[in-house]
Amino acid sequence: MSNTPLLEVEKLQIKNGNQALVQDLSYSLNAGETLGLVGESGSGKTLSTLALMGLLAPNLKVQGQLKFKGRDLSSYQSSDWTKIRGKEIAMVFQEPMSALNPSMKCGMQVAEMLQNHGQKEGVKASVLELFEKVELPRITEIYNSYPHQLSGGQKQRVVIAMAIANNPSLLIADEPTTALDVSVQASILKLLSKLQSEFGMALIFISHDLGVVRDIADRVMVMYHGELKESGPTKEVFEQAKDPYTKGLLACRPNPDTHYKRLPLVQDFILGHVQDLEQVSPRQKEKQAQMKTKQSPILKIKGLAKVYRSKSGIFGKAKELKAVDDVSFQIFKGESLGLVGESGSGKSTIGRILVGLEKLNAGSLEFEDQLLSDLKNSDWRKLNRSIQIIFQDPFGSLNPRLTAGESIAEVLRENGHLSKADARERALELLEKVGLLRDYAARYPHEFSGGQRQRIGIARALAMSPKVLVCDESVSALDVSVQAQILNLLNDLKEEFDFTYLFISHDLQVVRYFCDRVIVLKDGKLVEEGYAESLFRNPQQDYTANLIANQH
Repeated sequence: MSNTPLLEVEKLQIKNGNQALVQDLSYSLNAGETLGLVGESGSGKTLSTLALMGLLAPNLKVQGQLKFKGRDLSSYQSSDWTKIRGKEIAMVFQEPMSALNPSMKCGMQVAEMLQNHGQKEGVKASVLELFEKVELPRITEIYNSYPHQLSGGQKQRVVIAMAIANNPSLLIADEPTTALDVSVQASILKLLSKLQSEFGMALIFISHDLGVVRDIADRVMVMYHGELKESGPTKEVFEQAKDPYTKGLLACRPNPDTHYKRLPLVQDFILGHVQDLEQVSPRQKEKQAQMKTKQSPILKIKGLAKVYRSKSGIFGKAKELKAVDDVSFQIFKGESLGLVGESGSGKSTIGRILVGLEKLNAGSLEFEDQLLSDLKNSDWRKLNRSIQIIFQDPFGSLNPRLTAGESIAEVLRENGHLSKADARERALELLEKVGLLRDYAARYPHEFSGGQRQRIGIARALAMSPKVLVCDESVSALDVSVQAQILNLLNDLKEEFDFTYLFISHDLQVVRYFCDRVIVLKDGKLVEEGYAESLFRNPQQDYTANLIANQH
């Protein structure tokens, strides 16, 4: 590595009016080095890197010095940024669909990136070569495909191909694996490391997943509310964290070596309120799980099958996709059953069938010994109040025109035949139950953080007085600190209301912590099931072992 840093940032400040969004941030980055940038939403991680590409909103004021290859970026005008952006500094975003044009074929989008920076001849050959480098299958077919025709992992590889098209010296990867399942995540991380070695790029890797950062970064910077709290070599920061915020971030993330009954919270570390937390040994946890399976099942699923049929064109031949293929299992009262597997394994489809959002094609569902599959629609709706779902994206499941209080009261009035006043009072009680203030009832969904919206989604589910809650990736999009709060809340509600959970997730560490038993799905089929600790310590199937090996 050269002695002169590739990138030097000195006293960077980003302000929106009088509000400082990033304050006094200084760091340097060498060629070929990987810098991990961690912190919660709103910490300034993404904002500080957008400044390196001239992509900040016009209303934001930037101060400080940004030097790249010895050039002062702080004085750059719009035309200067156009020359450097995508050529010398490139970015891979979290959601590939936001970086890809849905109405343009993938090959042409990468070709455009090459043409914009001067390549005239052999563009298609260069794109196909890039698709090979990012290890895409059927490269000619994908060249002619639209983004919606690709899987999440394939779309992300196309975005990476666009980013490396002009051999940049610096690649910024902003949460590039957050929305992906563990196997795809592992392959994308491996690909980024391989490309970095091949092209000699420096990499800034932004993530709230500390396990991923630990695996990929040489150095780490921890940010909180726009300030740099801690930085240093990755091993040193992870094993000998000095700042209370860093300690809290590391402690609140479930891992195989901690067995807390309740997860510690970041706020406790910041305020110095950390106490000895009650632990539950793996043996004790498994014994408790075994006790639950000695009761009668609350749900019995037998031979469940769901087939999706599609036609390509008016006269096209119908295609069949077996989303769920002859799956049978039971859920016992008071337990948390984890459902894991890669994208397309059928786990979300099963959850949607249980709450009546999808119809099964074959098999049977029994709830408290009543056969659901034979019920009329009206009877299904009545009984289905007992089985509620909490989605991954609470914003999408809340009406933006209703306040939080109205959103919950509406459910109470429809299903509990309460008066307007009684429904409003009960809604306020439910907000308090999920850890929100009564005053929040007058706010609209866009006025809440992701974690607060998830709490409102849980309060709405509680309004139905359910017995079973299906959690479909309901903590996967949240920062680790907020995730810990929601997992503690779900456990508290389970104890108070004797809930049963079907917990669908691609985050195996969270599943291991939260669930009593685990079912593993692959291509719509059940491949393994067992008690959580036993299954994670000693998986019986290669597929399960690979899933566990790929987790961070």
